[in-house]
Amino acid sequence: MPKLIDLMFIVAFFFACNTPQKAVSSKVEKGSNASASINIVSTGPDTITTLSGLKYLVFRHKGGSEKPNYADKVSVNYRGKLSDGTIFDDSYKRGEPFEFQLGMRKVIRGWDEGIALLSVGDSALLIIPPSLGYGDIARGGIPANSTLYFEVELVKVKEPVFVNEYIWQNKPPHITSSGLKYYVVKEGSGNKAYKGGIVKIHYTGYLADGKMFETTILNETPVEYQVGTGLPGLDEGLLLMHQGSKYRFIVPPILGYGNVEAGGGLIPANSILTFDCELVEVK
Repeated sequence: MPKLIDLMFIVAFFFACNTPQKAVSSKVEKGSNASASINIVSTGPDTITTLSGLKYLVFRHKGGSEKPNYADKVSVNYRGKLSDGTIFDDSYKRGEPFEFQLGMRKVIRGWDEGIALLSVGDSALLIIPPSLGYGDIARGGIPANSTLYFEVELVKVKEPVFVNEYIWQNKPPHITSSGLKYYVVKEGSGNKAYKGGIVKIHYTGYLADGKMFETTILNETPVEYQVGTGLPGLDEGLLLMHQGSKYRFIVPPILGYGNVEAGGGLIPANSILTFDCELVEVK
């Protein structure tokens, strides 16, 4: 299986206090590439502090425009700076906004909270303390215990996509000689996967208690993967599938991660894993 995709964390959403936003003048314009468009150290009296410690300053507010809700997919343009003005990330230079699902811990806590305060078309400065950022962990060009300054613009909001478990209960079980158990939820009629071949797949992983630890569904884009390079149980399962198939796999520890924790501790050692897998394309 490909590398775990920044495992999904289904946790409580951090909302900010309901203090009204104040719009102030700014030189920041949509699509601007000016690297020093904001004096990010002197934020002025209009800076608002939420209960969590997030500070924000609204530069442009479009009253009445669409606001994001929990689990919505949002598109955000941003420029990230350190307190000395050093830019460590910039979506404007990449030419496209960053997309993520709000409140699902796909980003740092300060972003989940801060973007929820905005409406489509708003631009703002988020001042994120270490407790809502990366804490005492250094990350790339970001030193440990850094306060982060993000110039952000909420470009678009899209309703959420939900993950639905496969309906497999009325399907007969199959067990291979290795111990892999699987259910054929839908049989495809396209090309069959083969070892070393490149495929595109959608999948969702669950622990034995039903807790989801990973999914591609929320990203709405299948992942590309070379068969034979991941978990033995999933590699074996994919080789059973034709393009268009949907299978549920029950992967014993010996065909999974064995006696090793995975996913930053989300997957305990000796876990039995369940995967709902769709073979979208065989290249």
